Amino acid sequence: MENTLAYAQQQDHNDTLNGFRAQFYMPIINGKPALYFTGNSLGLQPRTTQDAIVKELEDWATFGVEGHFHARNPWLSYHEQFAAPLAALTGAKETEVVCMNQLTVNLHLLLVSFYRPQGKRYKILCEAKAFPSDQYVLETQVKHHGYAYNDAVIEVHPRKGEYCIHHQDIIDKINELGNELALVMIGGVNYFTGQVFNMQGITLAAHSVGALAGFDLAHAIGNVKLELHNWNVDFATWCSYKYLNSGPGGVSGVYIHEQHATNAETPRFGGWWGHDKESRFKMNKGFVPIPTAESWQLSNAPVLSMAAHKASLDVFMIAGIDKIFAKRDKLTSYLEFVIKEVATATAQHLEIITPTNPAERGSQLSVIAHGQGKKLHDELTLLGIIADWREPNVIRLAPVPLYNSFEDCYRFGEILTHLLLKNK
Repeated sequence: MENTLAYAQQQDHNDTLNGFRAQFYMPIINGKPALYFTGNSLGLQPRTTQDAIVKELEDWATFGVEGHFHARNPWLSYHEQFAAPLAALTGAKETEVVCMNQLTVNLHLLLVSFYRPQGKRYKILCEAKAFPSDQYVLETQVKHHGYAYNDAVIEVHPRKGEYCIHHQDIIDKINELGNELALVMIGGVNYFTGQVFNMQGITLAAHSVGALAGFDLAHAIGNVKLELHNWNVDFATWCSYKYLNSGPGGVSGVYIHEQHATNAETPRFGGWWGHDKESRFKMNKGFVPIPTAESWQLSNAPVLSMAAHKASLDVFMIAGIDKIFAKRDKLTSYLEFVIKEVATATAQHLEIITPTNPAERGSQLSVIAHGQGKKLHDELTLLGIIADWREPNVIRLAPVPLYNSFEDCYRFGEILTHLLLKNK
């Protein structure tokens, strides 16, 4: 690798996905396109999104309620068109996924089904410094069942002086808890460090002691390769507004392994959109769950939000998931290289706390610029770089393969070098 403009531009020239950048709107700062490295927080808007939403507004205007049957994408079955792309992105069967609600809502609904404490088996294992919503969900769920958080929720921490969690430490804690463990609930990718957890190994260990395993995939879907069905993961949920580029507060989705989805005895909250399709409109008493993940739906589809979601997923399917992930590794490695070059050139301690092994990370590098603090982040923003600050001292950078370029990484290094030398 070379930290030169010519090298970066040559890599972009050779990139088979380079043309997809033009399919997204780039934010403008100081009259120029920004260098956008925050797709792990909110993905950019595809240029097709507006037309997709307008299409549904037009059908609403034209058909009114009959749009459920006569819209170009009939609303009655609108959610069904997401089964194939979401199955491809999660490594699931189409019957194991459904698009619905918001992430934290879905997580609560899934814990209704999969956190069923009994006797001494009531504990939940999670990673330390999980995303706040996950922490709050687990806290309120265990309180709902009459337990105290510090007793019922067990956090696995990094070792002293480290930021990432050793896989073996998770496995050891699962085995230590044994028949006290009801559930493992971990983020597939840790939002703070960008560490990808070994979901297959964690699931196997959980099952070996009689517990269930579920994952929050907010920072994983569209970012790392998933094989949820083959890994025998029990359940998962995610949002669509990060790497899936489906708009602020975009619709969520869930995965439920078929062994649970096809079992009518699996506990779940009922709603009429999860009820048997053949008898749904007979409006009879008695909930009859659809024998798929669809039975976890409560209400009919939020079509306008889903239209934005569909516009983005169409881009993923055209680009090809394997090609996206291949570029991800090259792009993230190049940004890592540039940061290290900048650190050498400026004699500044830039500590990347994200794993260096590509198998343990996705499109994210979390960086501590020792001695700089939030002032550096704010200065980067003023100079046209949109990155993400996380307390107490981390700048998160996400080089997203669909719309970030190698030249973006080079330009970032150029600006970072200028600021670090200026602030000496």
